[in-house]
Amino acid sequence: MSAVRRKTSLKGRTNKNRRKNISHRFITSPLLRRIALIAVVVGLLYVFMPRLTALGVQAWHNLLEMFGVGLGILVTALGLLVWQVWKVDFFTFIRRGHRYLGGAILALALWGTLAFFHPGAGILQHATLGGEFGQGIIGDVAAVGVLRIAGLTLLGIIFIAPRWTWHGVTKLLRPHPLPRVTVPRGVSSRPSTAKMISSETSHDATQPEVAEPEGTPVVTSQSERSIMAGTGMMKRRPVVTAGGWQLPPIDILEKPAEIEINREDVDKKARLIEQALDSYGVEARVSQINMGPTVTQFGLEPGWDRKYKKFKENGKEKVEEISRTRIRVDRITSLANDLSLALAAPSIRIEAPIPGKSMVGIEVPNSVFGSVALRSVIETPAFQKIEGRSRLAIALGKGAGGEAIAADLSKMPHLLIAGATGSGKTVCLDSIICCLLLSNSPDDVKFVMVDPKRVELVVFNSIPHLAAPVVVDSNKAVKALRWLSGQMDKRYRLFAQAGARNIEGYNKECTPEEKLPYLVLVIDELADLMMLAFDEVERTLCRLAQLSRATGIHLIVATQRPSVDVVTGLIKANFPTRISFAVTSQVDSRTILDMVGAEKLLGKGDMLYMPTDASRPKRLQGSFISDVEMDRLVNFWGNQARPEASFVDFDEVDDEAISIQKLSSPPDALIDEARRLAREHGHISSSFLQRRLHVGYPRAARLMETLIQEGLADSNHPGQES
Repeated sequence: MSAVRRKTSLKGRTNKNRRKNISHRFITSPLLRRIALIAVVVGLLYVFMPRLTALGVQAWHNLLEMFGVGLGILVTALGLLVWQVWKVDFFTFIRRGHRYLGGAILALALWGTLAFFHPGAGILQHATLGGEFGQGIIGDVAAVGVLRIAGLTLLGIIFIAPRWTWHGVTKLLRPHPLPRVTVPRGVSSRPSTAKMISSETSHDATQPEVAEPEGTPVVTSQSERSIMAGTGMMKRRPVVTAGGWQLPPIDILEKPAEIEINREDVDKKARLIEQALDSYGVEARVSQINMGPTVTQFGLEPGWDRKYKKFKENGKEKVEEISRTRIRVDRITSLANDLSLALAAPSIRIEAPIPGKSMVGIEVPNSVFGSVALRSVIETPAFQKIEGRSRLAIALGKGAGGEAIAADLSKMPHLLIAGATGSGKTVCLDSIICCLLLSNSPDDVKFVMVDPKRVELVVFNSIPHLAAPVVVDSNKAVKALRWLSGQMDKRYRLFAQAGARNIEGYNKECTPEEKLPYLVLVIDELADLMMLAFDEVERTLCRLAQLSRATGIHLIVATQRPSVDVVTGLIKANFPTRISFAVTSQVDSRTILDMVGAEKLLGKGDMLYMPTDASRPKRLQGSFISDVEMDRLVNFWGNQARPEASFVDFDEVDDEAISIQKLSSPPDALIDEARRLAREHGHISSSFLQRRLHVGYPRAARLMETLIQEGLADSNHPGQES
């Protein structure tokens, strides 16, 4: 019986809260507000209209002498106030109260300014344009009046735009950056950041401080540079590596423009979602709103599916709740098209559930799309944390909730990007490359870029980070893949000699001149290479993806045609980290992500990011870098290019690959027996070795080639036998 009473009381409290919400919405509704405004205006006219009509000409002259031209300012202000109350809802009017107050203060400043002017004739010849009221604002002394007008103007600006005023004041009070210092090349590196921090925190008084001479260049490590970027020191002092390269400052990128999202529109969409679900018999409540640059994610908390029982007690009919179960997630996801219709949205995406939360996420496009500047992601703590421990930190963009998303390319370790034309795929490649250029010198990272379209990556031809000029010929691109495969084998032999497991361990034990740079392969269009040489490209890419992580070789491959003949199953298996922009069909989405969803993206940088440690992709708005910023960064590095730098000639790769294959492949166990037969019989052939050694024809042919290269067999008479 107590359980029944408890359920009845809970139901009563729920109904009471609903009635309270309905009454609150009715009180703050636009209809009631406008009715009250009309009533106030009619009442004022009823009270003051007879007095205004009874005033004579002399009374109007007295009003003009008292208020001057400011009488028009007063009437205009009252009209604007009535219009704002009529059009704007109650809560928005309250939130914008500081702006209305600032506007009133600026109107008083204008009124006082009019009091400085004295007309020579007319009604106001004995007064000023501001009337007696304006004269009272400025006072009797002109200097005091000027100060009062300036103070009112400043106060009005502060009330209207407090954030802009605060930024302006802090910018004026910020200390000026130090002048740039010409940095000679070949300087030695400073101690690491960890040692510098420890020496500052635990300072020994017995050790004297050594002051650096004026003009000494600042040489920092990667972690120190990330700390300087977080504290703003990167704007003031040049950062120079041990090899004499100067890293670009963050000021080379433009400051992002903030786009203000209309909170009223977001709240309206939340109410529409609840009402649409309620109309289909699904009880749910929007408990969380995450506003992102492109979409807004509404966290929906499913309600209960209740069952009631009717019974009569003491002659009265009552209702009792007998059971309730949580609303199934499938009932919400099946209403995606209906919600899209109710919200008048081109498409919505439902994430059920949100990872780590007991909510269903409904991602609705914003009314105004905002881009995510690359600098806004680089300056976040999320990127600085990754950059402090890795040289290959990349800024991907911002999530649906506005949180910055960064990643480590060395942990991916390879990246596969797909998307239709114009969806933002090439901009993503440009932002990744520029992000690596901001943090690394040519001694740290080398690029091999393949651009069959000849228009996207050729802008990076002047940077000193290239191992070879940007490859635009598809035949030469295949040779570039062979060269990378040979470099991987060379590095593994170096690691074996040095007893190192990976590139980090090898570089720790080497001198700065012997350190190996990271090699990043960037392919802008994989489909063109697959059409040219399908077997070799797939085999080489998969071999590099499987084995090159420890050697510091990483692949970034992009394609605009994510079909099964381009992105094969073998390639997908070796590229666990993937990014999908907007595609044309669910088939393409399944090809790149193994699930649907990419076909509902909005384009212009809207993407799904699938990291290696996640079971579901995360929706992001990709980082954007303009052509002006990219040209500025390329010119910065191009001015430091050294004439003695040499490029790799991929035309000589075939001979090198053959020599590497000879060194890497072990000798055949039957080569000694084949040599004995060649010495005994003089002229031999592959079929002769096949019969005498009881092996297959391919192995006999390889043995025959080895004997010909050693001069033990005659290639002109391969068929003669003794």
